[in-house]
Amino acid sequence: MSSMEPDAINRRVVLVNRPQGVAQASDFAVRSGAVPEPGDGEILVRNHYLSVDPAMRGWIADTGNYSAAVAIGEVMRSLCSGEIVASRNADYAVGEFVTGWFGWQDYAAVGADRIVQRTSAAEARMALGILGLNGTTALLALTLIGAPQAGQTVVVSTAAGAVGSAVGQIARILGCRTIGIAGGPDKVRDCVELFGYDAAIDYRSEDIGARVAALCPDGVDVYFDNTSGAISDAVMPHLAQKARVVVCGTASYDRWEPWPEGPRVERHLLVKRARMEGFVLFDHMHRLDEAVGTLRGWIADGRLVFQEDVLDGIEACPDALAGLYRGENRGKRIVRLV
Repeated sequence: MSSMEPDAINRRVVLVNRPQGVAQASDFAVRSGAVPEPGDGEILVRNHYLSVDPAMRGWIADTGNYSAAVAIGEVMRSLCSGEIVASRNADYAVGEFVTGWFGWQDYAAVGADRIVQRTSAAEARMALGILGLNGTTALLALTLIGAPQAGQTVVVSTAAGAVGSAVGQIARILGCRTIGIAGGPDKVRDCVELFGYDAAIDYRSEDIGARVAALCPDGVDVYFDNTSGAISDAVMPHLAQKARVVVCGTASYDRWEPWPEGPRVERHLLVKRARMEGFVLFDHMHRLDEAVGTLRGWIADGRLVFQEDVLDGIEACPDALAGLYRGENRGKRIVRLV
């Protein structure tokens, strides 16, 4: 059974160059071809929304990462939300909405192993952000590694971003005091007025270390690190006893060769008896449904808000990742196809 529109074509965004640092528009190309036919056990998804995530930089790098690099000539790896328009899998019906690893393209013929979750038309966009990779990362990384307790102080870098904004709000829901670090007056204002941070620091115009010291006189109990680099170097000396550092991203670096050098954190961890641990959502996919249910409840009762930065048309894809690293987005960046 199929509900695919007649005379459809499949536009695909493929990687054409291995980028040095952050990928630019010239590293991708939009190519058109025939719509793929689903094989036995597969479904054909018409993508409605494509995700743009900072982690993509690692997925196309030629250095070691937690997943295999996208090959030259391949469709750019991406989580997407769309509608099933043809199915050869009895578990999935035409008309259902699903989210999964469908790539930057109009159509994807995939097996069930590429599907992350069932969704709905109403939540298709949220499934790529607050109810998807970003929101579930914020919730699980904060609670499993950060383990915040009511009354403790939580500091978050890229605090107005898709992950950071959720972290700050979840920490507040859990009874914590929250301090955000963001770039520029607009994002600092969003941290306080939209996302409810107790205070926010502008890393572009303020002395981060001095401000952290002033705002956190008893130290930082949980540091949720989305940046690494100079921002994190400024926070580390202010860790409290038994602090937890959640390493979720390294956005401040555009490349890892040669390996960047900076202040050593070991003495801070030792003297404070602190713990530092990395988080990758792929290790916790068995908890995804539980996390989505919790987030959905907080959204429904107004305790969790979010922003989306929506670009239109597949032609926006090639420069979308570079724009993310230029700081152009306000909230979760998504490309809308339908």
